[in-house]
Amino acid sequence: MSVHVGTSGWSYDHWEGVLYPPGLHPRHRLDRYAAEFGTVELNASFYRWPREAVFAGWRRRLPPGFQLSVKAPRGLTHGRRLYSPEIWVERMVRSWHELGERRAVLLVQLAPSQERDDARLAYFLGRLPWWMRVAVELRHPSWDDGAVYELLERHGAAYCVMSGAGLPCVLRATAPFVYVRLHGPDHHHLYGGSYGEDDLRWWADRVREWEGAGKEVFVYLNNDGAGNAVRNARRLRELLS
Repeated sequence: MSVHVGTSGWSYDHWEGVLYPPGLHPRHRLDRYAAEFGTVELNASFYRWPREAVFAGWRRRLPPGFQLSVKAPRGLTHGRRLYSPEIWVERMVRSWHELGERRAVLLVQLAPSQERDDARLAYFLGRLPWWMRVAVELRHPSWDDGAVYELLERHGAAYCVMSGAGLPCVLRATAPFVYVRLHGPDHHHLYGGSYGEDDLRWWADRVREWEGAGKEVFVYLNNDGAGNAVRNARRLRELLS
């Protein structure tokens, strides 16, 4: 399958009645999620990177063909701001090995305040093994430059296409795959609101264009409030089916 649609995270109490039946224990949420969707983006890893045994457990637990994308830790992206990344890279690579065939993309989200630094980004990407797919979310507007996209292309890294309040929505494909994060249609607050039919049809057209160009596409809805991400992901998948 060349198109994967899911949500950013899966364990939300307010998804009860939307995705999870009332009273479902949190430990069973991933199983219920994986029964409906074929991919998810792990966000908890941003706050605390899981032990390698946890990644191995996901490999055994998730069904064949399921794709798990993982958000890089904030210690690397917001603490060190990619400076001297070797220790973190080594740890992430070990975890990636444990995840095995369930691994999808490593998401590296830079801080909104981090301005363009081509040398630092290139050094970090150069430390990653060739077989690790990586997408970089560049939120500061200074990164929006042709030379940055060329840098990503040289390293086979995907520019993370974004939709959300105050974020640049740049439709660029810099790798053999495209990584899209839809943070919500609210123009004033990130992660707010529900995408309307016209918005979802527009994104479905963009996904078809990338797919038609031979790209594998990952789309994650991040407007989790009121279960909007689940509903929007379901509808987007219907439009693409």
